[in-house]
Amino acid sequence: MVSGIVTAMLLVLFVVGWLLVWSPRRKPEFDAAAQLPLQDQHEEDKETQR
Repeated sequence: MVSGIVTAMLLVLFVVGWLLVWSPRRKPEFDAAAQLPLQDQHEEDKETQR
């Protein structure tokens, strides 16, 4: 009985997390985060060229 409740709660938490991650409102934030490694490399390249 308890394991069924825990499983159901974990499933609900997973679905809520999945919905939050794939929400269209979060797309700009994830796009900006995806560009961070590229921006850091680009800034390092500029510093080594000077």
